[in-house]
Amino acid sequence: MPSLLIMVIGACTIELYLHDPDTLKDKRSVLKGLLARLRKEFTISAAEVGLHDAHHAATIGCAIVSTSAAHAQNLLDHVVAWIETNRPDLDVVDHHIEIIHFSSASGE
Repeated sequence: MPSLLIMVIGACTIELYLHDPDTLKDKRSVLKGLLARLRKEFTISAAEVGLHDAHHAATIGCAIVSTSAAHAQNLLDHVVAWIETNRPDLDVVDHHIEIIHFSSASGE
């Protein structure tokens, strides 16, 4: 009997200003620690997705798969708030969250 498969993908881009790095190597070190902490703290996928060659700027992307749009939105809002609260060495310049709904019938 076919059932309805419902999946929600939450995706977020976060533009950051980094105060301290003098080199791209310093920037990568800061971002590596941040991304690892976000993955551990929130169980999300996270990566640097833009502004790769800028010393003091970065864009990171975060994503989650869920069955609830509210859960995905809430979690990504918390990611942004966590960075603003716990990382005084970084400024959140901008962020954008998008929720994508995916559904299909699946046979069992």
